[in-house]
Amino acid sequence: MELTKGTKTLKIMQDDCDMNPRTEWDNLGTMICFHKRYSLGDKHNFTLEDAMLFEQNRKDCIIMPMYMYDHSGITIATKPFSCPWDSGKIGFIYITKKKAREEYGWKVITKARELQIRGYLENEVNTYDQFLRGEVYRYEVYEGEEMIDSCGGFFGSDHKESGLYENAGWEV
Repeated sequence: MELTKGTKTLKIMQDDCDMNPRTEWDNLGTMICFHKRYSLGDKHNFTLEDAMLFEQNRKDCIIMPMYMYDHSGITIATKPFSCPWDSGKIGFIYITKKKAREEYGWKVITKARELQIRGYLENEVNTYDQFLRGEVYRYEVYEGEEMIDSCGGFFGSDHKESGLYENAGWEV
């Protein structure tokens, strides 16, 4: 994608940097995933049976299921996909309530706070989904033929929402 304003040109391209948000970022939640062909989520020592028991029996955690759709590429979400043939549950993302209280300095996790944490976990899954789908972008700004600015690591195809336009000093 290329945008021109006066003598400046903004070029936006897919970022080929493999900045995996699950291995290179500090995350609130832990993703436990199982798949025969893909290594997804965070490293763990769970067996599938252990993970199922953990997910079903933990009252001291906030847990959200994770699903994957696999057809000419993969995408993940916390809600099931409509296609029963090419999608299914692959695991879950969770945080212990103790860790959430420590992270935010809370004594109690109210319903409102639990919803807030669920929103954060959902965002982590969405960001990882963008990474898996290759929706990570970089930009270069040129003045004439000379590159005057560049930056990468913007997640998502909405460049206004990701902050790419703002960072590039580009008004849309």
